[in-house]
Amino acid sequence: MKSRKLTIPYIFWMLVFTMIPIVIIGFSAFNDGKGNFTLEPFQKAFFYSGVFLKSLLIALISTAICLVLAYPLAYILTRMKQSSQKTVTMLLMIPMWMNFLLRIYAWVILLQKNGPLDLALSLLGIHGTYIGNTAAVVVGMVYEYLPFMVLPIYTVMSKIDPGLIEAARDLGSNNAAVLGKVIFPLSIPGVISGITMVFVPSASTFLVSQYLGGTDDIMIGDVIDNIFWTDQNTGAAISLLMMVLIFVFLVLMNLFGDEEAIA
Repeated sequence: MKSRKLTIPYIFWMLVFTMIPIVIIGFSAFNDGKGNFTLEPFQKAFFYSGVFLKSLLIALISTAICLVLAYPLAYILTRMKQSSQKTVTMLLMIPMWMNFLLRIYAWVILLQKNGPLDLALSLLGIHGTYIGNTAAVVVGMVYEYLPFMVLPIYTVMSKIDPGLIEAARDLGSNNAAVLGKVIFPLSIPGVISGITMVFVPSASTFLVSQYLGGTDDIMIGDVIDNIFWTDQNTGAAISLLMMVLIFVFLVLMNLFGDEEAIA
């Protein structure tokens, strides 16, 4: 009975700050601004299907790069001394203490024409444009969300029983076999959590493409941010479609995680 009472504040928080806004968005998505039921906002939302696909593509690329970078880093972390693990983990988290917009500005300064990167590469005879394109957006996204991939994988890896690794070595497994047949299968829950934590915000983020991307790199989060000021109903419809898409993604990832756990 006591434990139920302790959940009341959380239920109240979820109701006021999560469920009610979703209901308001759903109501706005299905009316014409005068309270009349209509599907016109969804018809307008489909005009942005290309932006939807571009956002998903950039989110997938960013998530894949984060995974490729994060997995070996998490593995190296687990092999370090405890004091070194804490230091590296803190270094990963320090940028997250800074405002999101300031971190984007830092990349604008780094990548802009005559910026530090441009000047350094010019000395080597390499000239190019490093901002205002999809690559710059992906770099910014990877920088922003890499810690969200590293930490779940590291947390799961650090809990793997060392006895299992020793047993595999005793049976003649080399480092590659231990990694592929013992560590990787057991770390899949962390991988799934990391993919979820990176892909979901990457698909719906905004500002990154506005500051680092070009005119063709606008993402669906930017569309929602801009359109709400002129057409709240269409903005709500796009937001609702995005929520459904993310919900489907989460369900699929959870199903995949459950299958791995059963296996």
